Amino acid sequence: MPTTSFTIPLWLDLTAVAIGAIQGAMFAGRFTDRRFDLLGIAFIGITVGLGGGLLRDIMLDGVPAALQSNWYLPVSAGAALLGMLLQSLFNRLGPLIITLDAVTIGLFGALGTSKALAQGLPEIPALFVGVITAVGGSALRDMMLNVPIAVMHVGSFYAVAAGVGSGLLVVLFVLQVPITIAGISCVVVTTVIRVLAARYGWSLPQQRAIGSWPRWRRNENIVAFRRRNRGT
Repeated sequence: MPTTSFTIPLWLDLTAVAIGAIQGAMFAGRFTDRRFDLLGIAFIGITVGLGGGLLRDIMLDGVPAALQSNWYLPVSAGAALLGMLLQSLFNRLGPLIITLDAVTIGLFGALGTSKALAQGLPEIPALFVGVITAVGGSALRDMMLNVPIAVMHVGSFYAVAAGVGSGLLVVLFVLQVPITIAGISCVVVTTVIRVLAARYGWSLPQQRAIGSWPRWRRNENIVAFRRRNRGT
């Protein structure tokens, strides 16, 4: 099986980090009751842009890639400040930002999964590392802002998109497909799922108490029966 990890050019990696940082600043800007200064916004940008990669490298017992280059920290901080200053412009570019963010999730998922596989992790743990890499930054952001973690609530399809894309990479890896093709496939599938979820409002079923399941199913059956009767 291939043992090398999926790699992308430094400029593309930095672009993904910058997009994540801009998203973090835009998210923080929604909290008009909180007064963030420039340093606070910079920290949020660094957290969102680099958080997933930091968690990945910590889990893989390595020095974080973001600390091995002079580019990552200033790029993420600068992008966050740019996102704060031009928030109204970026809000008007909503569909474009969502698409770029989806690509970023796919890139982070592919990098995390392939790096874990290259270090010899089994397929399921490698898939887990990929998902954490993809959504870790947003989870850390929500913890910093003391708000519910978005990826754990209805309406967020980040983790699902990352999981499907990273799962595809793992399957292709097992089938001995070249890692570059597997990585690109991961990015494409993740991006498509995330964009479609944002466009059509896809979400997973809500949590329900076990005791309410029979009543919930019964109510669903009653509603379906009434609809059929109206149609006849």
